[in-house]
Amino acid sequence: MDRDSIKMDKERLTAEMAFTDSTSAVIKIRRRLPDFLQSVKLNVMDQPTLRLECVGAATGMAGSLVVFFLLCLYFAKRSRPVYLVDFDCYKPEDDRKLSVDSFLKMTVDSEAFTEDTLQFQRRISTRSGLGDETYFPRGITSSPPNLCMEEARAEAEAEAEAVMFGALDSLFEKTGIKPEDVDILILNCSLFNPTPSLSAMVVNYYKLRTDIKSYNLGGMGCSAGLISIELAQNLLRANPNMNAVVVSTENITLNWYFGNDRSMLLCNCIFSMGGVAVLLSNKARDKARSKYQLLHLVRTHKGQMINITTAFTKERMKKELLGFHWLVN
Repeated sequence: MDRDSIKMDKERLTAEMAFTDSTSAVIKIRRRLPDFLQSVKLNVMDQPTLRLECVGAATGMAGSLVVFFLLCLYFAKRSRPVYLVDFDCYKPEDDRKLSVDSFLKMTVDSEAFTEDTLQFQRRISTRSGLGDETYFPRGITSSPPNLCMEEARAEAEAEAEAVMFGALDSLFEKTGIKPEDVDILILNCSLFNPTPSLSAMVVNYYKLRTDIKSYNLGGMGCSAGLISIELAQNLLRANPNMNAVVVSTENITLNWYFGNDRSMLLCNCIFSMGGVAVLLSNKARDKARSKYQLLHLVRTHKGQMINITTAFTKERMKKELLGFHWLVN
């Protein structure tokens, strides 16, 4: 039996034809076996290219990991922006207003001051910027003035309900934030520091969360408001996705001076009743609705100098009169 083979390289098939007799034949088609030597040769030739491709892929992956690590490090270490979302200033009732003339008449009627100190208070009052719609607490405007501790505490509680709570209620309404959403609370009042603190009164009144960061600053002077803002800014930069409420107020009932020492009469002429509540946030979604972004706050502390430390002190002068001694340097 004779066999003829037909090879088709393109299809890699082999056709075999066998003649059974003079009149018939059988054709079988089967797939060719691969050329092993040729395959090995090709693989050997492709190894350098494959090695280069592996090195390139590894380099690309390593570069991507480095970039990803640097981005993570940047976002973890970068200074988070702090936004001033909104604020509200408390406006007392109209019956708390006291004009400059009414204030001067009140000082004359008290019969506690000499003519010289009355003239001094008149000059300071007309130049200090306090207008005819300045607000004063009832403890001072009552006749005779009631400056006892009980009255001061009652005034503080009244101010808590009116000044602090009034400002906070308006702030919550304007911003849409709920009291239970407050993460940080900072309250400052320089001249009046009762126990329990004013910040504790706010926490109790609004039933704030148990994990809230609460601070009460006292005795920090006229810069207490900025110090509170700096504290809130530092806390927000260290804690992501938080907000802070800063309340700044004052209580002057216990610190009204009825003596004739000029250095202690300044407080009578420049302080008044009021308060403000501020909402700060480091949340990205608050950027669009915020009024300002806090950029720079610079503090210079000169407490090392004794004349600076004692520039504003509470003292008891002649006749057991208590007041704040103001030393102008």
